[in-house]
Amino acid sequence: MSTSATAAGGRFTGLLAPSERDPLPVGPGAPRRALRWETVLVLGVSLGASAVYAVLSIIEKLTRPVPLSQQTTAMNQSATPGRPWLDLAYQLAGIVLPLTAVALALYLLNHVRRPAGDVPARHVVGLDRREPRRDLLRGLGLAALIGIPGLGFYLLAKAIGINTQVSAANLEAVWWSAPVLVLAAIENALLEEVVMVGYLFTRWRQTGWSWPLVIGVSAVIRGSYHLYQGFGGFAGNIVMGLVLGLVFVRTRRVMPLVVCHSILDIVAFVGYSVLRARGVSL
Repeated sequence: MSTSATAAGGRFTGLLAPSERDPLPVGPGAPRRALRWETVLVLGVSLGASAVYAVLSIIEKLTRPVPLSQQTTAMNQSATPGRPWLDLAYQLAGIVLPLTAVALALYLLNHVRRPAGDVPARHVVGLDRREPRRDLLRGLGLAALIGIPGLGFYLLAKAIGINTQVSAANLEAVWWSAPVLVLAAIENALLEEVVMVGYLFTRWRQTGWSWPLVIGVSAVIRGSYHLYQGFGGFAGNIVMGLVLGLVFVRTRRVMPLVVCHSILDIVAFVGYSVLRARGVSL
């Protein structure tokens, strides 16, 4: 670990021991303030905007006459019920267009205020296929570590009245519903892990932030754009952000995080559809 990271980490040294691969270097004369504003703008066109809407959503829910635990948050809904082909087009657009933020984040890491001839950003943040077996195993392990306690925490949060009931999949029963839910899960994983971890961790470290500050701020933002589900979703996703952030710091690979997040959302979306079709609700 570098001297600066050790000093910043303090008592976190054991947890935050990073790999030998440092974040992307910044070109000569790159002002830290400009890079910080860059991160604000990227968040403003992606997950930061989602956080603002999520805060408004929880305010709206809290001001209803119905208790939070008796409300339902519907996800993955049909856009044009009764017109499946048009609905499919809407669903695919909703999956593909948000990935522009992923491409933007990688583009900025590759081309803005960076010396020429360096390793591509996707390799530095670990969004590649160089370690497929290790990435898969790490992703599976993380999914089990986060998913099983996460389900218990969701049920507890709903029981004590701090979370809505989350209806994770509400597409019509058509042939493409399951594949679309899988694609939506992968899109969520790529967007959140590449932007919230791969991009922001790299940029914030380049501006001089300590590892604990980087991990903490990213986790809080992750929690905030899940507030639309309730305070259980907020707290649970902060914990998830802390865990995934620590893993990235140690491995410098975002791919295991994408695998983990994809598995969690696929199980939630497709599993919910199967359970609902059989009359089971959580």
